[in-house]
Amino acid sequence: MIEEEALVSELNFKAIRSSGSGGQHVNKVASKIELIFNLSDSLVLSEVQKERLINKLSSRLTKDNILILQCDESRSQHKNKELAINRFLELIKNGLIVPKKRVPTKIPKAIIKKRLKDKRNLSDKKTIRKKPDLE
Repeated sequence: MIEEEALVSELNFKAIRSSGSGGQHVNKVASKIELIFNLSDSLVLSEVQKERLINKLSSRLTKDNILILQCDESRSQHKNKELAINRFLELIKNGLIVPKKRVPTKIPKAIIKKRLKDKRNLSDKKTIRKKPDLE
């Protein structure tokens, strides 16, 4: 389907200082990873794939069709980079899935007849329950 290695080679990474609580070490180390992928300039993806991804990931893309993912789950920069790459590849795979065309099924005539017969029976039952009209 797509070459993951070639796609990963098109990624840009930026290391940032992670937010949140920590010790003295957290203020010196850039362990948060920001993954940047320019969807428009990708050479691995075809034009059809790019259009599909732009439509499916429209809420996650910038105006210039750039996808930005951040990961600061781990205290290790390498682990965060690995997590970000895995998330990115999963996002791309899910975005490229083409949904199956739904084929509407036809209701069998026997079922339609049975439903109408049941409605008629219920209607007859209710008319029998009514008080008789004495006029």
